[in-house]
Amino acid sequence: MNKFSLFFQFIGFLKQRKKYWLLPIVIILFLLGILLVFAQGSVVAPFVYTLF
Repeated sequence: MNKFSLFFQFIGFLKQRKKYWLLPIVIILFLLGILLVFAQGSVVAPFVYTLF
């Protein structure tokens, strides 16, 4: 199974249902998740956790 199949299914869902307003929400959640993962073991961690 392809790694990106879930991503492509989600894009197909957005196109079919015309739910384009969900895309910015998903992108922001994805970027926040990546920020938390990368900042977990770094010096920036105390500053990132104050945002939440």
